[in-house]
Amino acid sequence: GISHTAVAAFVGADKAAFYECAFFSHGTTLFDYKGRHYYDNCYIQGSTDVIFGHGQAMFHECEVFVVGGSIAANQRRSHKESSGFVFVKGRVYGVGDVHLGRAKGSHSRVVFANTYLSRTVIPQGWTIWNYQGSTQNLHHAEYKCHGPGSDSVNRVHWSKQLADKEAAPFLTVDFIKGKEWLLAWF
Repeated sequence: GISHTAVAAFVGADKAAFYECAFFSHGTTLFDYKGRHYYDNCYIQGSTDVIFGHGQAMFHECEVFVVGGSIAANQRRSHKESSGFVFVKGRVYGVGDVHLGRAKGSHSRVVFANTYLSRTVIPQGWTIWNYQGSTQNLHHAEYKCHGPGSDSVNRVHWSKQLADKEAAPFLTVDFIKGKEWLLAWF
């Protein structure tokens, strides 16, 4: 018979925030379609592009469990677009070979900062998978990650290890203009 999977959540509104939520799927889990989104202390589990879409999202202190595949597939297509996925102070672990992200658009942007990366993260870290374009404008980066999967020695040549100044725009809710719409204590 035919086997289909559905996403656990489709987020297409602007200024959406999720606190202490769990998202589960057997495949792609979170379709971060468009808009600005904030995920705080959430648990996200799936496989093959666990989080994907064209949204601008910050994942703060979230746990991501991957059953083989890629954590994030961002569809940013131009440097003028604000789209991107940022993971700050989280934990990544799973089963099988895990990629931090893959190129899904010509300017795909995914950043992991101050995040624990388990040994399931492959040494290359990132993949283009079936993307056919240039890697020149991809922004797949890490900043001060730790754990056995954080060793950057064998990372793909087009990924980046960010310096403090380069990482600064991704470390706070300013990435999603959160001070304009998130609750005051952020």
